[in-house]
Amino acid sequence: MEPRKLELSDKEWRKKLTPAQYAILRERGTERAFTGGYVDTKLPGVYRCAGCGTELFRSDAKYDSGSGWPSFVEPSTLEAVETRLDQSHGMARMEVLCATCGGHLGHVFDDGPKPSGKRFCINSCALDLESRDDD
Repeated sequence: MEPRKLELSDKEWRKKLTPAQYAILRERGTERAFTGGYVDTKLPGVYRCAGCGTELFRSDAKYDSGSGWPSFVEPSTLEAVETRLDQSHGMARMEVLCATCGGHLGHVFDDGPKPSGKRFCINSCALDLESRDDD
């Protein structure tokens, strides 16, 4: 079953998101390396889309890639994200989007750790961490 799509007008997105979130999620921007709030976060929990709240990644899939952005070996489910070819900035990369609202999250690369070999390099502004107590 395909996830429910959330579509809002540009005006509604601007009202819902902070300027930084809007620039990333709706205008395909990126935050500077090592500046995002979740780069060094080690708290257990679930990372949700800052635009619509969809669960995207789990903390147990997060690792320190040294890239300057939160990196994950896989999404929570394959249905949570979509990918598409991004040929902007003179290079070919695979863009990662929220499958529910279409928000730009970051990019996925084939230089991650085994077994997946993937590095989902995601902007902190595109995420909201729902932390949990792992006692």
